[in-house]
Amino acid sequence: MVYRAPFMYPSHDLSFARVGYVSDTSVSLLIREPDSKQLPIFVSYRGVSDTSNRGVDDSWKAMGKTYWLSNETDYTFTLTIKNLEANNRYQYAVSNNHTGYFTTAPSVGYTAPGTDKLTFLTSSCIKLRFPYNPLSHPLSMPGFKHLSSWIPTLKASFMLFLGDFIYIDVPHRFGSDPETYRREYRQVYNSPDWPSVSQDLPWIHVMDDHEIANDWDGNITAPYPAAADPWHLYHTSINPPSVRPGASYFQFTQGPASFFLMDTRRYRTPSQPFPANSTEKSMLGAEQLSSLLQFLSRREPEGVKWKFVISSIPFTRNWRFGSSDTWAGYLHERQLILEAMWSVSPGTGVVVLSGDRHEFAATAFPPPEGSKWPVSATVHEFSTSPLSMFYLPTRTYEEREGE
Repeated sequence: MVYRAPFMYPSHDLSFARVGYVSDTSVSLLIREPDSKQLPIFVSYRGVSDTSNRGVDDSWKAMGKTYWLSNETDYTFTLTIKNLEANNRYQYAVSNNHTGYFTTAPSVGYTAPGTDKLTFLTSSCIKLRFPYNPLSHPLSMPGFKHLSSWIPTLKASFMLFLGDFIYIDVPHRFGSDPETYRREYRQVYNSPDWPSVSQDLPWIHVMDDHEIANDWDGNITAPYPAAADPWHLYHTSINPPSVRPGASYFQFTQGPASFFLMDTRRYRTPSQPFPANSTEKSMLGAEQLSSLLQFLSRREPEGVKWKFVISSIPFTRNWRFGSSDTWAGYLHERQLILEAMWSVSPGTGVVVLSGDRHEFAATAFPPPEGSKWPVSATVHEFSTSPLSMFYLPTRTYEEREGE
């Protein structure tokens, strides 16, 4: 179990393509091809006619090409197709025999025709071949099998994956160099179960600790640079636009909702030795905190009724295990954010989505009694995980006063 996949399935020959962020006018694609015989690689796309859109242009259009791929990018490259139309289904094709489909988002402030809602998925925490089955493929992902059975029914627009896409240190760390981290990503994408959850479902990502090291609070010290190498190659390269150049936190609006994807690992100060309510501690760093507060205070376009704040770790302090690694260990900064959330314009709901805990919990954060904020300003958090990892049979969540 421990050694078979790393040594027998390094996935150097992985060839695949996947969809990342899809807006109302564009799509981001990631392509990996290590076989030089497949070069140059050409990408094309076309509209797909269906019962709701019979007048779409279904002629193939050349979009981009690359003549050279190398180990510098782990043989990957990204491509953005622009000038698409909202609410349209498209097919892309790559000359190395990969193809797939995607549907552009509705225009900002609107929902897709025939529905009054936006459906998306959220989860975190996956580990190949867990729970262990000696008869299963070394790169199997049981959680993907369960998810794939729901995708046709839910018809979700995208997956918000909230971290722990790999477990570099479970059950054993094999190295701290970029190639060791790259191999973990390749193995997930080489899983026989990956296509079933990605062919019709774009994935958007945030990072958590196990992409670096357990309970990581070391900022950008080693091994963060090695861990960030494949994280950027495989994930941020096709994520929504970063808020600032070079930043690893992201922001986008889709239909009736806007999203802020926090990075709770790269910019944080260590959780020790300062107490949880210390003003010297920061989860986000000054620039990211400023960007988040601006996101919360800005007035949204007409039709946008929800603000979603995405956190790889729980926002609540109700977890009784490992709470110092969560927002429970950074209470001063959390309070600043809560007050900004309570101050959001009336008529716009604020929801926090988080993962990490291997348990589900729903938490309400009402404003203090007698404060300037009405009860209707209550913020809600939904924490859900794991997608394919162990769950905790004994609850570690317990309600505290005020949330």
